[in-house]
Amino acid sequence: MDVTTAVNRRKTVRAFTDEPVDDAVLAQLLTTASRSPSGGNVQPWRIYVINGDVTNRFRSFIGERDIEGPAYEIYPKGLTEPYRSSRFAIGEQMYAKLGIEREDKGARFAQMAKNYEFFGAPASIFCFLDRQMGPPQWSDCGMFLQTFMLLAQEAGLDTCPQEAWAMWEGAISEFVGAPPELQLFCGVAIGHEDTSHVINSVVSEREPLDVFATFVE
Repeated sequence: MDVTTAVNRRKTVRAFTDEPVDDAVLAQLLTTASRSPSGGNVQPWRIYVINGDVTNRFRSFIGERDIEGPAYEIYPKGLTEPYRSSRFAIGEQMYAKLGIEREDKGARFAQMAKNYEFFGAPASIFCFLDRQMGPPQWSDCGMFLQTFMLLAQEAGLDTCPQEAWAMWEGAISEFVGAPPELQLFCGVAIGHEDTSHVINSVVSEREPLDVFATFVE
């Protein structure tokens, strides 16, 4: 699979099968992803992997904890256009596919809560970085995660990046044994797409080139 194909095939999967993922495959993907760009070669990413029975233990663990609130602002306050519309359009598209009306708050909450079950995925990673790091190192982590997700696509695996886990930083740190100097960035659910589930037919739109790129003359 070439890079262009991997980029075009990668999508955020929100329903997985229970087909297992081999630890050795995850180890190889993470090793290769570590070749991602990193300013000053700082390599700020610190990754914790949960898989198989550990995933089941984690689901039970998190189910007994209270939500903590965000470790950071996932979206800017007062998000302006066109960013605000892009954010809300994908949510409405998903709920429409699921047949969930805007007024059905309970169903919307139940769907959102599936984040905290990894949407059924058998494996996941949590990405942390040291609290001394700044925006450039957060950017490095983003490049690492994108590389990882493209490599997963090449390996026949699907993914879902989940900043929603920022709501549980303390609990996750406790479960994986992360030291206090590490801050949680996000999780990534990993597994095989449930192709029969309607939510996986959602394809997010992208702005046309002339909206986000300027060729300077």
